[in-house]
Amino acid sequence: MSSFLTSERAGHEQHHAEARRLRLFSGTANPALSREIAAYLGVPDGPRVCKRFADGELYVQIQESIRGCDVFLIQPTCAPVNDNLMELLIMVDACRRASARQITAVVPYYGYARADRKTAGRESITAKLTANLLVNSGVDRVLAMDLHSAQIQGYFDIPCDHIYGSPVLVDDLCSRDLGDLVVVSPDVGGVARARAFAKQMNGAPLAIIDKRRSGHNVAESLTVIGEVAGRTAVLIDDMIDTGGTICQGARLLRQEGAARVIACASHAVFSPPAMERLSEPGLFEQVLVTNSVPLPEERRFPQLKVLSVAKMLGEAIWRIHEESSVSSMFR
Repeated sequence: MSSFLTSERAGHEQHHAEARRLRLFSGTANPALSREIAAYLGVPDGPRVCKRFADGELYVQIQESIRGCDVFLIQPTCAPVNDNLMELLIMVDACRRASARQITAVVPYYGYARADRKTAGRESITAKLTANLLVNSGVDRVLAMDLHSAQIQGYFDIPCDHIYGSPVLVDDLCSRDLGDLVVVSPDVGGVARARAFAKQMNGAPLAIIDKRRSGHNVAESLTVIGEVAGRTAVLIDDMIDTGGTICQGARLLRQEGAARVIACASHAVFSPPAMERLSEPGLFEQVLVTNSVPLPEERRFPQLKVLSVAKMLGEAIWRIHEESSVSSMFR
């Protein structure tokens, strides 16, 4: 793991008094990730009840005193998006009414992030609406990972710490011999992300796939800008949803002579028919993702490798609790 995890974590055991005021609570969206974060911090995943009434209404109860505590609620708003978002809002309200000192929503995956601007008349900017709901529920700050666009940070009228899954992906890639490497953006909009990733990969060259989108979840790849022939092409994106964009990009890279194609993304949303597309023989050597979104065994395939971001999220939580720098983790 990257060196940023050792900078402040080494002294955690000396802060028992402060740790007693730190409380973690998991929603039902990704409890396995929450348990890993809790284990890293040496803080228990707090007792709570999350259940559903016969009519579908959600019920949440925090089952220990959190008066005056620094509370972190871990809940990606992945599918089912509306249920997980509503559960998070109810958890926040329960903690606020229980007199928590500070409430931080830890959102490893932020749903509705793609609705971040108006692209046609009479559309909702749902990413902003979701931010408003969180703020008005009583959240004091948000910790998010790999937001779809940087401007979403500005949608919150409270502090929003934005961290990145790229160090975990880069560490794994750098641990093996990839030969002559090129980092590829699957579209023009992802160039800044790909450029930053290439810089972390020891200044690897950059290529761009020029693409035209004809509708939601439908993409048409046209041409590759950059040299990929004979190289290991690493396609980098923030998320893989239906897999249309990244699979069309991979086919084009193969046509242009790429020796190997590896897909990297922080969020494995994997809406149908993503698994069938991504597991197509001879397309990807590997699909590298993080566990920001839960992936049950039935949604996995041979080329898939899932890396944990629990230590990175745990370190960010500790730094927020200690009121020290989060951004310095990535310098």
